[in-house]
Amino acid sequence: MVSSVHGESPRKPVRQVHYELLTIGDELLLGLTTNTHLAFFGQQLGRRGVTLQRCVTVTDDAEAIARQFRETWPRSDVVFTTGGLGPTCDDRTREVLAAVLGQKLVFDAAIEHAIQERFAVFGRKMTPNNLKQAYRFERCEVLPNPNGTAPGLWVEQDGRVLCMLPGPPNEMQPMVLDQVFPKLAKMGLLLEREAYVQIRTAGVGESALETKLQPIFDRYGGALNVAYCAHLGMVDCRISSANEGLSAAQLEVIARECGRLLGEDVATYGHDSLAKVVSELLRVQDKRLAVAETGTGGLLASALNEISGACKFFAGGVVCCSNDARMELLEVPECLLLQHGAVSAECAVAMATGAAERLGADYGLAVTGFGSETTGPGGNPVGTTFIALHAPHGVWSKKLNYPGSRSTARIRAVHAALDWLRRELLRVASGAVAPTRRSGVMQ
Repeated sequence: MVSSVHGESPRKPVRQVHYELLTIGDELLLGLTTNTHLAFFGQQLGRRGVTLQRCVTVTDDAEAIARQFRETWPRSDVVFTTGGLGPTCDDRTREVLAAVLGQKLVFDAAIEHAIQERFAVFGRKMTPNNLKQAYRFERCEVLPNPNGTAPGLWVEQDGRVLCMLPGPPNEMQPMVLDQVFPKLAKMGLLLEREAYVQIRTAGVGESALETKLQPIFDRYGGALNVAYCAHLGMVDCRISSANEGLSAAQLEVIARECGRLLGEDVATYGHDSLAKVVSELLRVQDKRLAVAETGTGGLLASALNEISGACKFFAGGVVCCSNDARMELLEVPECLLLQHGAVSAECAVAMATGAAERLGADYGLAVTGFGSETTGPGGNPVGTTFIALHAPHGVWSKKLNYPGSRSTARIRAVHAALDWLRRELLRVASGAVAPTRRSGVMQ
């Protein structure tokens, strides 16, 4: 088992720490709720230098929970549970685990008060069954839940740590990052900082990225760990020290050398989304963006709206599926639609320009595509996409093709549009753009 010394702040966690995750709930196994907990815990723990050893999903049945916990507890140093802490009859995690660990449940008036305050904020009356959430282990620490009524419970027993958390991700995830991880880091069970440096790239494939970077990595031999992770339109490269031989500062130096080699293909160092990167570039240049979408159904606007303070750089968006909507909302000429069709470079340019002009923005992005096999005079195949960029110094379009599922094509199109704008903003910042207005179609 792992021993901890409170008050100390170790530089690195004990490598033998064994983490397991129990996700509890019938709705997860029935597919009624997407189980995102494994991805969240695996990713966040990996960033802090440890690996989640096992994840098991069990039903709300009391015996099933008890049976699985009895198996998990003896072999683990840290156990996370999610779900089953709510007010209804199928929320049994608290009661079951207390019985297994031989702890009594005691009523906590402070928890009751917090639940009452949350109901008051929403102007709702608290029903009696909510008091079930005010019970805690007799020997534990309560983890406040600022986004819900069920608090988390932190239990240290038998030389192990049990962390019980509510199931909804919007409640659980902030609790983990703001409360749980700092406690684990203080005990030496996690790194206080990230265990690796991540280079997030866009517009370059996984194999091409490795080919470009390998000569740099070869110079460090076995002292460096390198891992790649491909997303839709993006590839991450994570570099870490193989045996703690390289410091964080040295890893940063290596990452920056990679960045100089890759140039504009580097979107960011870390985990920011392309939308976040674009938002920062727009803010620095004091510019605003508007978008127009067909096929992506608002995904582009949604990605931008996710960024805090979006109103400072995002003027708004238009989702238009019909030609009438394009003509009325974006002032796309009817003759253009009749001649070239809605899925065309010309229509994309008109949409991007219309969005920027109608919404008073400096930049406009447009996506149109995913038509039927005979969409437009050119008979564009399924997956054909046109994106367009309107800027103060020009307007252009690109033709792309994303075969495969519609959902995948939509995400790739959003990433391609944001990456194009990102690169253009970088060129503006560097003074590399031509001073005169120009337009064109990039096939």
